Amino acid sequence: MSKYNLPDPRNEKTLVYVNGLVPRAEAKVSVLDSVVQGGDAVWEGLRVYRGKVLQLEEHLDRLFASAKVMAFENIPSREEVRNAVFGTLKANEMSDGVHIRLTLTRGLKSTSGMNPQLNTFGCTLIVLPEYKGLVYGEEGLKLITSSVRRNPPYSLDSKIHHNNLINNILAKIEANYAGADDAVMLDQQGFLSETNATNIFLVKKGKLYTPFADACLPGITRARVMEMATELELECFEKNLSITEMYTADEMFVTGTMGGLSWVAEVDGRTIGEGQKGPLCEKLQEHYQATVDSLGVSIP
Repeated sequence: MSKYNLPDPRNEKTLVYVNGLVPRAEAKVSVLDSVVQGGDAVWEGLRVYRGKVLQLEEHLDRLFASAKVMAFENIPSREEVRNAVFGTLKANEMSDGVHIRLTLTRGLKSTSGMNPQLNTFGCTLIVLPEYKGLVYGEEGLKLITSSVRRNPPYSLDSKIHHNNLINNILAKIEANYAGADDAVMLDQQGFLSETNATNIFLVKKGKLYTPFADACLPGITRARVMEMATELELECFEKNLSITEMYTADEMFVTGTMGGLSWVAEVDGRTIGEGQKGPLCEKLQEHYQATVDSLGVSIP
């Protein structure tokens, strides 16, 4: 396990929201909840930094969009979800260095089965706050390319931020056995999609490239990097990217709420660029940190 992702003892006595606040040790869902029955849930990862929840509204947009596509019923209102997030943070006196796993399940079923018509009790809302820093550190990531392909949109659209993460988990298992930090996943045509946990950016001759968001999640941090490229007058392109283009990139970094912007040192034994954090990644990291306060919603 990454030394940057070890359990923090401060979390043991915290309160967790499961349709109401409960001690962490008692925070549970029923065996008849849809997330247990079929992974039937959607989720978001939120970062709490200096008294603010970063990009909260963008995360809620995606949460509710995913719930709509999944045809959830009796969904809590946006205000109810906001209140649950803020109320949980305030109950725990948490305001910095915190990650929240926000989950919305289809809810409790009247009996076991996958039919959504068995759901008559409304959704289950879970707010799990934890003291947790950025998970990758600054040492440079070692990646492998996974044999597990990312779901195509005709099979399971990656724009639904769902809890069915088995293919990502299988890719992560391959990375674990290889002694790597994470695994690059390809789409059905063999182009780069994303890693099992993050979006991908390559740098070549001063230009930024990222895979089309066809078989990958169009991440919120990914979108912010593309905005920053415009702010910094950098050229940024979405395109089909091959493994060869990855191996021969001048720089590579990955993005996500859990890790921010994290540079890649090696993929499949090939050193990326000079094997050091590149100047463009450094520049974007600095700009991200300098502008991060503007992205947050203050805890009331």
